[in-house]
Amino acid sequence: MVEQIEILLPSYQRGFHLITGVIEDSLPNLPAVGILHLFIRHTSAGLTINENADPTVRTDLERIFNKLVPEGSKEYIHTMEGPDDMPAHIKSTLTGQSVTIPITNHHLNLGTWQGIYMCEFRNRGGRRKVVATIYY
Repeated sequence: MVEQIEILLPSYQRGFHLITGVIEDSLPNLPAVGILHLFIRHTSAGLTINENADPTVRTDLERIFNKLVPEGSKEYIHTMEGPDDMPAHIKSTLTGQSVTIPITNHHLNLGTWQGIYMCEFRNRGGRRKVVATIYY
């Protein structure tokens, strides 16, 4: 059986944002066993799973991503949508647009220190849409 919903996330500033609670609160009752697949429908944002306890992890990720993929590089040809756009596309490619999480005993089976991140790579990305597909 498969169930699918679309989750409209609030607008976040640029950076890495822990959204585990938003996702969990938006989901219907989960099956005893299954798989949750999350897909963000944008080319300048991403999804990943990482440390959920220490917020400095998110700060460090933002700093490193900005160092790896700086704004204003003369290498970029796609510049019509502003200086943060092409770097956002590259960063989105690095993180990916989806995560898959096992469901066990009606709960997301994340590790003790794992959380779901929405990675906002634009300065003003606006509200983002995530498609949640539950397989059971």
